[in-house]
Amino acid sequence: MKYRVVFRERPNQQGEKADDPASFLDTQLDDETVLDAVRVERTGPESLHSSDILEEDDAFLLASEVWEYDVAEGKEQEFKDALKNSGMVMEYEALESSGDLGLS
Repeated sequence: MKYRVVFRERPNQQGEKADDPASFLDTQLDDETVLDAVRVERTGPESLHSSDILEEDDAFLLASEVWEYDVAEGKEQEFKDALKNSGMVMEYEALESSGDLGLS
């Protein structure tokens, strides 16, 4: 089963990644759950100004990363539980079934 997962990401002052959101999920799963994981998209914070530096008042804004995960058969519930427990997932959806949306 494939899932599309949207992680929230905290950027640094230059709008670059300050953390690795997918790693928060990795620590909760065994090696047999995820067969493949691919980052599909990253959106930076919309608050970058002409200087390409986040202003102090904008530093709380988040960016996001979209990943696609291929999850082993029978490990779907373990994967969903890890998504919810990661604290970094904004939403997810199953790509190969009738729309399993979560965490919106």
